[in-house]
Amino acid sequence: MADLSALFAATVRVFSQALIIFGGVVPYIPQYLIIKRSQNAEGFSSYVCLTLLIANILRIEFWFGKHFETPLLVQSIVMIICMLVMLELCIRVYSNTLRHHLPVNQQGSKDLPLDYTEKRFTDLNMNYFWKWTTFASYLQFLSLFALLLSSTTWLFLDNTFYIETIGFLAVFFEALLGTPQFLRNFRLKSTEGMSVKMVLMWTSGDIFKTVYFILRSAPKQFWLCGLLQISIDIAILCQVLLYSDKYRLRKP
Repeated sequence: MADLSALFAATVRVFSQALIIFGGVVPYIPQYLIIKRSQNAEGFSSYVCLTLLIANILRIEFWFGKHFETPLLVQSIVMIICMLVMLELCIRVYSNTLRHHLPVNQQGSKDLPLDYTEKRFTDLNMNYFWKWTTFASYLQFLSLFALLLSSTTWLFLDNTFYIETIGFLAVFFEALLGTPQFLRNFRLKSTEGMSVKMVLMWTSGDIFKTVYFILRSAPKQFWLCGLLQISIDIAILCQVLLYSDKYRLRKP
């Protein structure tokens, strides 16, 4: 009986760790399929990708100064890959949309109107930050950010205040992951093009993740920001009820 209990406990532990590692990716599958099928990325805010990429790069740096559970480290690597895949699709769809709106005689031409010229990270124009039209530009920015952060972390690896600060920033940025989507919905007064399944999965995943952090005695930064993340998820679900024709609240 003791062996059976130990086996059950081990199975639950492995399942929980797998859910922590890969569960964060699952909500983006419906959104990815919607964008790919419709060839329209307007309903999804690319700043969600920025938020999660920065958060997970910070979390990896935090691990070097204060080791936490390996599944949480692996989760960060998996999430970075996921966000790069989402970002590549959004940029490809956006670029194709711009090209299709050009007159036939200008498609493929290098002499494009100003609105259709490629915007690159190397232009160093802050007006187009995170609005670049080439995927390579996003990789260049992220590589530079990771390099500068890694150098700083190496210099201050023994500084407890610095390590705790990047740990807090990592989970704080992740907690704000839904904010760009919330602001986009608020600005347009619409949730069209946004996957409701994605937000529902965000909410359920964040609840599970926060409970996991508490039970596993993860650093307090993790579960405090998990609670903030759940609050933002619920706010976005309220927007679905307010703005979406399909889920609109009926007034008496």
